[in-house]
Amino acid sequence: MTAHEVRIAALDRVAECPADGSILEACLREGIWLPHSCTQGTCGSCKMKVVEGEVDHRDSSEYTLTPEERAAGIALGCQAAPRSPLVLEPLEQVDPDDGVPRHPLRDHRGRVVVLDDIARDIRRLVVELDEPMAFNPGQCAEILVPGSGAARQYSMANPPSETRRLEFHVRRAPGGVATDGWIFRDLRVGSTIELKGPLGDFGMPVAQEEPAILVAGGTGLAPLKSIAVHALAHDLAPQLHLYHGGRTEQDLYDVELFRELEREHANFSYHPCLSEQDWTGATGLVTDAVLADFPSCRGLSAYLCGPPAMIEAGVKALKRRRMAPRKIHREEFLDTSHTAAV
Repeated sequence: MTAHEVRIAALDRVAECPADGSILEACLREGIWLPHSCTQGTCGSCKMKVVEGEVDHRDSSEYTLTPEERAAGIALGCQAAPRSPLVLEPLEQVDPDDGVPRHPLRDHRGRVVVLDDIARDIRRLVVELDEPMAFNPGQCAEILVPGSGAARQYSMANPPSETRRLEFHVRRAPGGVATDGWIFRDLRVGSTIELKGPLGDFGMPVAQEEPAILVAGGTGLAPLKSIAVHALAHDLAPQLHLYHGGRTEQDLYDVELFRELEREHANFSYHPCLSEQDWTGATGLVTDAVLADFPSCRGLSAYLCGPPAMIEAGVKALKRRRMAPRKIHREEFLDTSHTAAV
């Protein structure tokens, strides 16, 4: 198979990329860390400037990569493939000395050991890997859907100390290839799963001085659970405030786990919030619950994970409360509709 040399100029690192392969994936497999999030062509965080050479943009959508950007020599690392040797520069600055652990991308195989319904249309999927996979809290893996050629990303919900036993929270998408077509239909305990990881740059991999607000919508709780458990075990933040939003109590899960963490750790608090049910806890949008508790967010950081509307509302709310934009970390759960050309 033909391969081309891909050089990341700012890092003075080189990877060999197959002519039909993703530039981003080739670099990650070589241990060259580049900014990225979804790897599905929806978020644009892996955009690169093509300094030398030519790329095939393949399935890059105009939603994410505009014609003007293409004309200016910009490419999506997760979608583009090399047509020649390349010299590239990520648009987002890469700091190899930021202290964040970097784990190379690898293929993995595992066996399903837990498959439980834990909330309305949500299943806990636990996979026992044949080989360990190191990752940072907040990262995800890409699970291959058998017989479809499709792959879907799910965040690890377990802490990085558990490298052989990965936990995922999967929400059913009506008609979804991975969910209705497999995980909620044919998948069983004992089934074999193929995946690759770790992926993504969301999370809290190193200690920070400021308290953190963790805001989840639905299964956006998964990476925040990993972050919270890891951060509490390693004293990564002086205070953690976890908010989880759902419509009714049927959408909440792992409640007792977080209540137990509250009892064990004086610097952790758990705040479930329901938007469509009156109850003894917080009601309304989960972002409004945060605003009600924090007249000012100056000197704090935030980690938000969930659907785009929740992320947008959360970012606006936190900025209104004077949180520094660089302290707002986000992970949007996007579906394939976001890759449609506009």
